[in-house]
Amino acid sequence: MPTINQLIRIGRESKKKKSKSPALKSCPQKRGVCTRVMTVTPKKPNSALRKVARVRLTNGIEVTAYIPGIGHN
Repeated sequence: MPTINQLIRIGRESKKKKSKSPALKSCPQKRGVCTRVMTVTPKKPNSALRKVARVRLTNGIEVTAYIPGIGHN
């Protein structure tokens, strides 16, 4: 526990906020090219075939994107 004098001299270091989507680089949408369309199974308690696509964004980062809606192939 720092003393009041130590806090006045140095102060507290603020925590850096971690981005939930670092690939988008603070853009709401980003253009990309579909490299592969596939189905994946979810983790343990759930069961389904989720439709996802591997997408290469314009900034060069490759991400997995979920395809919403019914019946995609």
